[in-house]
Order: sequence, then structure tokens, then C-alpha cells
Amino acid sequence: MTSGVLEVENLTVQFGAVRALADVAFRVQPGTIHSVIGPNGAGKSSLLNVLSGVYRPQQGSVRWGGRELTGLRPDQITRLGVGRCFQNLSRRTDQTVLDSIMLGRHALMRHAVLAHGFALPVARREERVHRERVAEIAEFVDLSRLLHVPVAELSYGHQKKVDLARALASEPRLLLLDEPAAGMSSGEKRQITQLVRSVVASLGTTVLLVEHDMEMVMGLSDRITVLNFGRLISEGTPDEIQEDPAVVDAYLGQPAEDRR
Repeated sequence: MTSGVLEVENLTVQFGAVRALADVAFRVQPGTIHSVIGPNGAGKSSLLNVLSGVYRPQQGSVRWGGRELTGLRPDQITRLGVGRCFQNLSRRTDQTVLDSIMLGRHALMRHAVLAHGFALPVARREERVHRERVAEIAEFVDLSRLLHVPVAELSYGHQKKVDLARALASEPRLLLLDEPAAGMSSGEKRQITQLVRSVVASLGTTVLLVEHDMEMVMGLSDRITVLNFGRLISEGTPDEIQEDPAVVDAYLGQPAEDRR
């Protein structure tokens, strides 16, 4: 699976008098893990919301593989190969792991929605194909044995894996991860870190990661973009970022408990 370059140019997002993003520009190369870090309120969530079509910027452009994403709806962006895993878990107490991951396939379905109402053979065949693919994704993230368990009964770490599997179910070439390690134990963080590596190495997916856990960020990232008060203040390799005085002053120099 190949991916295009993600190009963010002169992105500005403003809510009244507050600028969430101010003239932000960077590139994400195919098949890499590119992290975005910064203090709370730096504009990281606003950036992800623009990339996934939730927000429309007042200024700037987002191109993915040469295709303009700015102004497209979230479902249109998903169909172009951009998936997102959200920070806050979405839970339905009556939903199994299988059903939850299947939600990620909806953007790829043509007929399966008709299966319930009309039981058309073509719809049943398509739904069977999608369920087989969901089983493969569940195996990839180590959830096979839990497919028929209600999501609400799972541990927090397994619920986060379900969210990742749901995002992968849309077959993204670019995956936006919003704090995938938030609230996890050290053991769960190691598992999710390895999963992110596998997504890139095995699937060829490009990953844009927003994360407060600096050990995870520094260990995973090929490049890092640093935001502060909506502005880009630094970009480089993990080693370069850790040595940048502007980043240390704005973020890395804070006590660890203040960066979470």
C-alpha cells in the first residue's frame, strides 16, 4: 500500500478573537510516523479536526497525495484514505467488538446496508466479505478472541485497541491518532506502541500522531512538529527537538505531570 505526501500550508483556524492555528505549515512523508506535540491549548486537536474535515479553516490548504482536502466532508475524506482514532472512547454498551469494528467498514460498503431490509444475495455476499476483513483486522490488533464480547465489558486498554481497529477497518493510507496512549498503564503503552509500529511496517500506512507521552513520541517518531499557542515553533527529528531551546522552554521543560 502506498501513500501520498500530506501537505499542510498556511493553516489558520480562528474562533472569534481566538486563533487556534496561525499560519501552520509542514509536510508528512509517506510511510513515516510524524508526531505533533505541544502544551494543552497549542492547537493539536484543531489541527486534527481540520485534517479530518470536522473544521474548515479560515485560511490555508491541506493536500493529501496531491488531492485538496480542505472543504470536504469527513466521510469524503475517509473515502480518500484518511482514518482517525479519537482520544475519547465512544462506547455503546450493547455493541460487540465485531459490530464496533464493522462500523469502520461502512464507508467502503456498497450494498451491505440492504442486507438487513431486503436480504439481497449481493448484499449478503458483500457483508460476508467485510466481516472476513474485520476478522483479519481483529487478529492484527490481537482481538480475535474477543470479537463477540460487548465492548463495554473490555478493559480500557482493549477498548483503545477496538478504536484503533475501527479506524484501520476503513483501510486508511493516512491514520490520524489522537493520544492513543492516554490513560494507559505502562504495559498497555508498550503494546499500543508496538501496534503503531506494525501499522506502518506491515500495512505501509502513514501515521500522524498527537500524543503527550514523550517517551512514546521520541521512540516512535521519524519527525516531530511542535505547536505552541497555535503557532509552529519547531520541527525536526526527535534528537533535534529535544535539543531545541524553544521547545524545552515551551513544553519539554515542564514537569512531566503538567504535560499530561
